[in-house]
Amino acid sequence: VFKPGLNLKTPRNILLGLFFLCFVLHAFGLGLRWYVSGRAPWSNGYESMIYIAFTTVLAGVAFGRKSMGSLAATCVLAATILMVAGLSWLDPEITPLVPVLKSYWLTIHVSMEAGSYGFLMLGALIGVLNLIFMIFRTRKNGPNVDRIIKEMTQISEMTLIGGLFMVSIGTYLGGVWANESWGRYWGWDAKETWALVTILVYAFILHMRFIPGFRGPYAFNVASLFGWATVLMTYFGVNYYLSGLHSYAAGDPVPVPPFVYYAVAILTAISLLAFWRNWQYRRGGREL
Repeated sequence: VFKPGLNLKTPRNILLGLFFLCFVLHAFGLGLRWYVSGRAPWSNGYESMIYIAFTTVLAGVAFGRKSMGSLAATCVLAATILMVAGLSWLDPEITPLVPVLKSYWLTIHVSMEAGSYGFLMLGALIGVLNLIFMIFRTRKNGPNVDRIIKEMTQISEMTLIGGLFMVSIGTYLGGVWANESWGRYWGWDAKETWALVTILVYAFILHMRFIPGFRGPYAFNVASLFGWATVLMTYFGVNYYLSGLHSYAAGDPVPVPPFVYYAVAILTAISLLAFWRNWQYRRGGREL
């Protein structure tokens, strides 16, 4: 990024080969788990995280395969998800499905809904990277960094469009499944409500460029970063903090881990610093 003349062609080709090899092995592992269990491998917390890691890589391959920055972000994010999935609090055992999940809708609805999280998560991470690039952008490296920010912002926008499409279709199909299982299409259950909130938030983010004052890479990347909070609430928050047909909450809420507060503080600081640096850069006469 900051040394565009550096020749990294050979290491890049080696890493790309490893990247695609790991992607194929990941797909093979999902297929093997599907074969052994006899059902779609995204029916519990462990399996859904493995699947989300796969869709994260899929988003990176689909939209950012020509951008080393996007592929690097994809690798880091997928590896982090797999690391979290491997922690002791998630059970990797293949277990029988509860009766309500023994439906072909599990394959269709959950694959779209959970798969969208990987796309939206990648967009959030690219947003963080772009904000960091804005912080370290100078007059000397400005043209090259501007090009990378523009390129990665376009990739982020494509991943968000893909994620919004998937979560919208998944929510619609979830209503059809709900009608078959519970006799109603929509009941304002916590999961349903937050899925709708996610759709509305990302629809707004993708239309921000039509609103004066919300145009430009900075506004879009900040929104794509903090918009992911709705995905976190839909995926984790509803399951453990709210009661409903999709949740596991039963009385006392699970305490929020301290690192969550630290992460929010750090990301807020990055956003504010990027705003200041971006304002300085634009005031100096170079438009993004």
